[in-house]
Amino acid sequence: MLNLLSFAGILKSIGGVLLAVAILLVMVTIHEFGHYIAGKLLGFKINEFAVGFGPALYKKRSKKTGELFALRAIPLGGYCAFDGEDEIEETPKEEEPFAEMKSEEDGGMAEGNEEVYPEPKGERFNDQPPWKRIIVLIAGASMNYILALFLIVLMFACFGRPVYKVAELMPEEGIVQTLQVNDTILEIDGKRMYMITDYMDVLDGKKQGDTVNITVLRDGEEQDVVLTLQRNADFVNMSDTGTLLYAMGVNSMYAVTDKEGFFQTIGNSFAYSVKIGGTVLRSLGELLTGKLGMDAIGGPITTIKVTSEVASSGLMSFLNIAAFIGVNLAVFNLLPVPALDGSKVIFCLIEWIRKKPVNRKVETMILFIGIIFLFGFAILVDILQLF
Repeated sequence: MLNLLSFAGILKSIGGVLLAVAILLVMVTIHEFGHYIAGKLLGFKINEFAVGFGPALYKKRSKKTGELFALRAIPLGGYCAFDGEDEIEETPKEEEPFAEMKSEEDGGMAEGNEEVYPEPKGERFNDQPPWKRIIVLIAGASMNYILALFLIVLMFACFGRPVYKVAELMPEEGIVQTLQVNDTILEIDGKRMYMITDYMDVLDGKKQGDTVNITVLRDGEEQDVVLTLQRNADFVNMSDTGTLLYAMGVNSMYAVTDKEGFFQTIGNSFAYSVKIGGTVLRSLGELLTGKLGMDAIGGPITTIKVTSEVASSGLMSFLNIAAFIGVNLAVFNLLPVPALDGSKVIFCLIEWIRKKPVNRKVETMILFIGIIFLFGFAILVDILQLF
């Protein structure tokens, strides 16, 4: 029996990891598809659309457009290869005839048969005006956000808005018990609560003895109560939940959901997506200022581990973590960090203002250094999680 339970646990762990990889792969693919669609609509020349990195497991060139579509071995990325995007030359090179030897891997009938495909239409990436390039660059993040918003709407419609319910009150004497066990906290001072950081934001800076108005769901009915804070609400960082609970006179809370009407669901979904984006920026800000330690974040391995644990615990958790990753990718990719889409947007804006591009060699070097830094940083934070 123990062996069977252990085997079932292993299968569940493997399934969770595969589920996490699938979520990341879908999010990256939809990101690159955003670049692809925007590029096609604006007349960019696209050579390849790939899901994954590394050696090609499957590839097929379109007989209609000449574009190559590939599925590659490493499932943690992908790319949309625009013609001339990463070339240093300022002027287009003289192009060679667009023909290839079509092998069995490409779908040819026999190795050695020459198949001539049409050359992909459109202009090279750097020959397009800056405003077009900016649209293409932000299209990837936009698609991530749209998919994440759809998942949030689906989650709220099926399960409801995430809220917190009081599980246990502080046992200390002298604490004025306004809240009761099983109270579901809906609003504080008229502001809807979605995440723990919302509680911190509305209480931040308040002192012991200050009061706040709280709307709770108690015995199936909404009630307004006045809570007297039991401690100064001076939070060290966004993970300082101990100070939050003590200030509210609560020992512990747990997450539940609250279903509302159609229009409220749509509005709450937009608000929740913004809250997630704000949490991403806030965590980065606290990391840079030293409020959060490096051990509070994780790289690809940690992300897969956490995602697999959350996503395999139920449909709502799956939708929530997928949406969270989608908004994360959207916000993170638009940061002005070299190698990310946000930095490329900055270069396009500079070119638009100056009426001439930054030296392509300098730009390429900056982006290359950025890639090395991001890979090194991702490896470092994963290593730190082991200690």
